[in-house]
Amino acid sequence: MSVGTGRDFASLLDELLVDSRIEDQSMPPPSVSFDYLAVAEELLSGRIRVADDRVAAEYDDMSGSLDDKVDALFEAVGASVERPEPPAADLPPVEPEAILRELGLKASTNAAELAKIRRAFAFKNHPDRVAPHLRQRAMVRMQVANMLIDDARRRARPRG
Repeated sequence: MSVGTGRDFASLLDELLVDSRIEDQSMPPPSVSFDYLAVAEELLSGRIRVADDRVAAEYDDMSGSLDDKVDALFEAVGASVERPEPPAADLPPVEPEAILRELGLKASTNAAELAKIRRAFAFKNHPDRVAPHLRQRAMVRMQVANMLIDDARRRARPRG
């Protein structure tokens, strides 16, 4: 492997991988799974800055939806990705009436039960616990559920 000052990290990494495969054919594949789509999403979101001006320009030049950008990235490296669209019927509802039924709130629900209901709903529906394509919907569901639970808690509070 040759090391030079004008080389980028990706080409050095490629050489390392090729050299290691030549030396040891019995080496098992990496055991750590790597989510390429998540990395591409982070790069395209702008939260990660790319130091190499040429690479940064490639990301900046891309236009269109995130799916188009990810497809372009995969094409650039010679890979493909299949992303089946979830059927609309399988998406969790965001309508307050549906979430209210899901929560099972009753007029007699006390504050301790409401706290348990909130935790149970958050455990199943929190945006950090769902697939990336469902995060926006999960955030809306959590906001609606919290609003409904807060409203039920205000009504359950003794007046006096």
